[in-house]
Amino acid sequence: MTDLRDDRVRGFPAFPAGRRRSGRARSWWGDAWIAALEETALDPAPLGRGRRYATSGRVGAITVSPGRLAAAVHDEHGAEYRTVVAVAELSDTDWHRFLDEVAARAGHVAALLERDMPHDLVAAAADAGVPLLPAVGDLDPECDCPEWDLPCRHAAALCYQAARLLDEDPFVLLLLRGRGERELLAELERRGAGVERSGPAVRPVRAAPAAGEGEPARLAYARALPPLPAPLTGSPPARRPLAVPEAPGVDPADLDRLAADAAARARDLLAAAEVAGQ
Repeated sequence: MTDLRDDRVRGFPAFPAGRRRSGRARSWWGDAWIAALEETALDPAPLGRGRRYATSGRVGAITVSPGRLAAAVHDEHGAEYRTVVAVAELSDTDWHRFLDEVAARAGHVAALLERDMPHDLVAAAADAGVPLLPAVGDLDPECDCPEWDLPCRHAAALCYQAARLLDEDPFVLLLLRGRGERELLAELERRGAGVERSGPAVRPVRAAPAAGEGEPARLAYARALPPLPAPLTGSPPARRPLAVPEAPGVDPADLDRLAADAAARARDLLAAAEVAGQ
């Protein structure tokens, strides 16, 4: 039997040296992570060196597990240091509250599965007393280097690289807070929140959004187009007048004429499309 907690430890290969020189993340939640790091630092110098380490490929493979981010970081002279950043895990009560907030709206589930972290979800979780994003002082760095800076350049480099992981997958943040993706989706499935099980896997159910909720445009445009109706043949069926109740300022006869005109126009458009497609 598959243990849904098997994905509580995830490994990520080292990022190669690249052209990305900015210390900013691409996502707003990645920027919140960086802010939690930078606003805690007493000296900006190690942060600058950490950014350079991150972009020059000095951070090794990264391991993410509940409450713990770890990697080996090399300095300019090739010395390797074991670096860990601790993050407070959410309590079971916090997780229940967070999952209730996610399950309350189908759009939240769809966004997470699309690797997005909606502002309103984080705000709703915060209102429920669940601090999903780290704040100042929530990141606790440790390193076996001899430096006294907090964070040191090695821990700063690890945090900047972690922001890139968070950009790509907000489930990395949720794992740091204590739960893996599969077990979270299984919990949402039990709450009837738009996911279903297919064998050992859990996948989204692309259900229609609730009335008044709306749907992200990227999901609507990604949906396959339904097939066109079968071509119309023969004479149109006899039309029955609309049964419109009397109401102040509403003339049922006018509405009936509008419906008849709309039906005739729709039939003409379908007929023209059929001819064009032949």
